[in-house]
Amino acid sequence: MLKFAAKSTQVPLGLLATVHHLKRFAKLDYTFEGDTDVVLTLPGGQSVTGNHNVMRTLLRLHNPSIPTDTGLASLYDPKTNPVEASLVDYWLDFAQTRLVGSDHKGLASALVSLDTHLRFRTVLVGYQVTLADYAVWGALKSHAVFGRNLKTGKGDVGVSVARWVGFVGAQEAAKEAVAAVEGTKNAANKAKKDQGSFEIDLPGAKSGAVVTRFPPEPSGYLHIGHAKAALLNEYFARTYHGKLLVRFDDTNPSKEKTEFEDSILEDLTLLGIKPDSVSHTSDYFGVLMEKAIELIKSGKAYVDDTPLEVMRDERMKGIESKCRNLSVEENLKRFESMKQGTPEGQKSALRAKIDMSSPNGTLRDPVMYRYNADHHHRTGNKYKIYPTYDFACPVVDSLEGVTHALRTNEYRDRNPQFDWVIDALGLRKVHIWDYSRVSFEHTLLSKRKLTKLVEMGRVTGWDDPRFPTVRGIRRRGMTIEALRTYILMQGASQKELMLSWDKIWAVNKKVVDPVAPRHTAIVRDNIVKVKVVDDGKEVKLSTQDLPKHKKNPDVGTKTTVFSGELYLEFADAKELKVGEEITLMDWGNAIVSKITWNGDHTAITGLDLKLHLAGDFKTTEKKVTWLSRKGPQAEQEPVRAILFDYDYLITKKKIEQDDEMEDFLTPVTEFKTEAWCDGNVRGLKRGDIIQLERKGYYICDKAWAGNNSEVHLIYIPDGKLASVQSRAATVATASLPVIAGSAGSSAAVEGERAAEQATASKMYVVKSFVDFGKVELGDSKMYNVKSYV
Repeated sequence: MLKFAAKSTQVPLGLLATVHHLKRFAKLDYTFEGDTDVVLTLPGGQSVTGNHNVMRTLLRLHNPSIPTDTGLASLYDPKTNPVEASLVDYWLDFAQTRLVGSDHKGLASALVSLDTHLRFRTVLVGYQVTLADYAVWGALKSHAVFGRNLKTGKGDVGVSVARWVGFVGAQEAAKEAVAAVEGTKNAANKAKKDQGSFEIDLPGAKSGAVVTRFPPEPSGYLHIGHAKAALLNEYFARTYHGKLLVRFDDTNPSKEKTEFEDSILEDLTLLGIKPDSVSHTSDYFGVLMEKAIELIKSGKAYVDDTPLEVMRDERMKGIESKCRNLSVEENLKRFESMKQGTPEGQKSALRAKIDMSSPNGTLRDPVMYRYNADHHHRTGNKYKIYPTYDFACPVVDSLEGVTHALRTNEYRDRNPQFDWVIDALGLRKVHIWDYSRVSFEHTLLSKRKLTKLVEMGRVTGWDDPRFPTVRGIRRRGMTIEALRTYILMQGASQKELMLSWDKIWAVNKKVVDPVAPRHTAIVRDNIVKVKVVDDGKEVKLSTQDLPKHKKNPDVGTKTTVFSGELYLEFADAKELKVGEEITLMDWGNAIVSKITWNGDHTAITGLDLKLHLAGDFKTTEKKVTWLSRKGPQAEQEPVRAILFDYDYLITKKKIEQDDEMEDFLTPVTEFKTEAWCDGNVRGLKRGDIIQLERKGYYICDKAWAGNNSEVHLIYIPDGKLASVQSRAATVATASLPVIAGSAGSSAAVEGERAAEQATASKMYVVKSFVDFGKVELGDSKMYNVKSYV
């Protein structure tokens, strides 16, 4: 028997998690005794002291005896995997030296290093939880400053660190360690907070035996609500070392298409979700038909030819159908008529015989099968009747081995119906867990309403940047890492929440900010031509390689052109005064020597500057962006760009059930601004994310194609309130919209939407930032969306 003692004032959570990991196959007992350091007493009377020394010793003792059928990985094995063990040792030292004490600056530095390491990793070392994860997680959980910052959100703990802490904390061994510290025998029985929590009690869940499923209908593209469902199912399948199934619910041939299936699988891949198997409900059409006949023969289903509207009215009032008590023989005859698609069969539906007097309307004899003559994209015209989701889902869940069906709580009333089908057919039980559906302000997630917007031409397609589809928000600049992190931050809460877009965009900013390269854009409306002299002489044309990101040299360099002929934005130039010293960003100081206005003082026709590079930029009030009007080579000259900005598609925060969507459509939702960008923008690829200085973050939607072509850049909200406000609430004025932090008005591109530019807004005004860089989204088909209609 092994025993160890620990200080009661600082319980070693990482060590406890290690012990509970090993307790699954080894008999390990422990006690907390006195105020001594951590001590492991071996059977021979020898002892090992020190938290991490004890952790290593336990693994050396028990690694050889881990049974292969436990599904448990080796946490630390220097004998068979010395390289990984060395990396684990590094993180144990990291926890012991950098995650102790109350030094705020030291902790902040350590968290930056940890967050950087975890940015594209799930665990610290390798591909499974190791001793490193338990040790660092335990050190952070025991750190008072980290715990306070994580709870209050006042300190920046790092997006990746927060996500990883939640992941490790969701491991069974970690939960049991926390429960032990709190004096609880079973962590699953402790009081839970819904918001952001994964500590839910999945009934009957066993490591290695959990099977979840994500059952999308192939009748549209995945939106952010579907992404939550897919990620939660994947999360619990992986947490319990189980399986994730993706099953297309293709029971309605009128709406389904192969292209939707392909797009859904592509989007799941983009989300990093890899199902263990992919199937279709149509794979089971024959079995489902047999199960339907089984219900008829047992007197638990009947064929009803009542007209649809009458049937709905009777169900609402709890009135039994005239067909409810037909004989089994008659029902079998009528069901065969349905299968053949006879005129009588086309008017009929198979209904479950449950309880017409039930207060739960879903139990009032729901429809199980209905006629549909449309061509099915997989089975063709083989079938003329199709099962409803409510009948097919529980049957196929049971047959495919699903152990836990995670469903949004809008289906809660249907849970008894789900169980009834299982029980009526004597099938294996499937556990149901409800979680809240995701809802965002000013956002439609109804597939029917989104389809209508596409058909109305209010958007360009299912990947439109205004759409909440995975493809739409990716095109708007949402990174997959941010999307995954934010959704997992919400946990498996059952609390209904109306979320604002600010938080998810703030998470996204933390992802793109450290790696997005800096570029410069000058709005072309009323653009000001500037002459610059140096000590009375013309400034010679020259170039210099400057860092794309001042805090991240790995982002690379860009070529900056210096000359005596510049462009300045009118918004900046109109605020200048003769004799004033200003700072030309990334160049130096200059003194305004002359400003020439036109006759009615609406435009500046000329502006002269004298360089004063010896000046201190700290003393100037105005720092302005600029571009050289020419370059030594054609590819270094400014490139034309159009900056796109968008509003919400609907003006109301939440569309109620009785609301007509058309009454709340935003009149103008797309805004364009012409600009000049620095020549380096020619190298952007579609999907590249950059930061335009003093304007904010943008994603390249159309790359430069040569000659006088334009680069299209879409503004990415940064999470600040001003960046997610609805324009529709702003009073329209004659001025054009301010784009992403420009100090003045901006010009709209002439064309089909020019007349729409009269709406002013603060929606995307962005203050000056310091960091930005580049995210490589790689090649994908995310934009190749075919027409829905």
